[in-house]
Amino acid sequence: MLAILFFSPILLFFVDFTGKLPVRLHGLEHIQFIPSILAGAYVIVAIWLALTFVFGRVYCSVICPAGILQDVINRIFCIGKKKKKGIRRFRYRLPSNVLRYVLAAVTFGTAVFGVTELCLLLDPYSNFGRIAANLFRPVVMEGNNLLADGLGKAGNYSLYHITITSVTAASLIAAGSALVVFTLLVIFRGRLFCNTLCPVGALLSVVSRYSIFRIVFDKKACIQCRSCEYVCKAEAIDPKKMKVDMSRCVDCFNCLSSCRKGALKYKPVPTVKKTAAAPVAATPPDSRRTFLATGVAVAASLPLALLKGQEARRKDAPFSLPVTPPGSLNLTRFKDKCTACHLCVTKCPSHVLRPAGMEYGFDYFLKPRMAYIDSYCNYECVICSEVCPTLAIRPLTVEDKKTTQTGIARFFIDRCIVHTEETDCGACSEHCPTQAVHMIPYKGTLTIPKVEDELCVGCGGCESICPVRPVRAILIEANEVHRLAEKPGEEEALDVNVDEFGF
Repeated sequence: MLAILFFSPILLFFVDFTGKLPVRLHGLEHIQFIPSILAGAYVIVAIWLALTFVFGRVYCSVICPAGILQDVINRIFCIGKKKKKGIRRFRYRLPSNVLRYVLAAVTFGTAVFGVTELCLLLDPYSNFGRIAANLFRPVVMEGNNLLADGLGKAGNYSLYHITITSVTAASLIAAGSALVVFTLLVIFRGRLFCNTLCPVGALLSVVSRYSIFRIVFDKKACIQCRSCEYVCKAEAIDPKKMKVDMSRCVDCFNCLSSCRKGALKYKPVPTVKKTAAAPVAATPPDSRRTFLATGVAVAASLPLALLKGQEARRKDAPFSLPVTPPGSLNLTRFKDKCTACHLCVTKCPSHVLRPAGMEYGFDYFLKPRMAYIDSYCNYECVICSEVCPTLAIRPLTVEDKKTTQTGIARFFIDRCIVHTEETDCGACSEHCPTQAVHMIPYKGTLTIPKVEDELCVGCGGCESICPVRPVRAILIEANEVHRLAEKPGEEEALDVNVDEFGF
């Protein structure tokens, strides 16, 4: 029930395309483990470590959406399965300690120096975010469209069609790869991702092995039926020795409900006897199989890094740097902090944020960029800065947003239809909220755009509306470090809703 209580609003927040859910629900994303570390919310990290020391890995079973998603997959796989004698879902295996702790050390170690690629690849929350944003959300939107068609035929037009614009080829492949990895690992090895690949699981396992509350055997009541072993998706119960590896136990309590003799209890055990650690050389008989399984899981995620050419650099963008969202401060910081959970992409009301492919390099892979293909950044919108769980996009006030210069419009006169076709246009000027783009005399009665760099905030209103195709006549060039634009005077600012304009 606790898992459902936390998982449902997180999932709904990602798939909501109506914008009706309150933005304050983003608090559930801000208490996730790796986002809390990257955001500097060390109090939250300390709370999770303390709760783990007392109760075990409750974070993995109740709070982590990727962990709960794996439990859902496990339940789905169990539907229709007859529990016949001799058929087992899981069995006890020795942990792959070397792999999980080395992987966790490298992940957190590189993150300290601002290299977050492994966090992006292995962070459970970010993987869930990409799955929800790029797979579940489009499914919900297509369901809305089908329902709208059905209601429309019946004369009911209360629903309307939604266009899916925020999913790119790179983000779709990344999300699909993550879901396939989760599904395969859950089917064959339960929570192997959580206990071998996940850096959060590895860190919490160091604390949970000394937890006060733990699952213990009543050796007098146990009849060695091994039912607890078969349902343990963490593969952490050794029925022969009557021990539970608390470093891998995720507190799902499946074993407690499976034991008909009540031989397993979850209770405080303040004094824990030290047991000799299993030597590294004493690997289980299927150690090669375990290594291959985890290796395949990592390899299955590598297509994310091999998408060169899948989403080539835009032909209409001669600039080599992406325009990062307002509040990201600068490109380097944004790359260091963002784990590409795509929450800002789903919450952007103008759909101007799009996940990048390899067009800006591997270190910007899947991170959101400002794409002015058919939309622009609303002059007074700060939602992305409010919801970012890692503070890669720092909170902005509306007033600060109005003077944050993420980029500068660049005008190419050789492409403009005023020059090439000698006809009136001015759409870019009409869509500029600061009048950084304004019209000046050109030939006869014709006027042509001119850009005042100091007034431009890089919102992209001009680029999104430019009628020139395929290469637009005005484009936004990114500021690697965001600057402060001049606030337009009262006589310069346009008090209009740019949505009213069209070309």
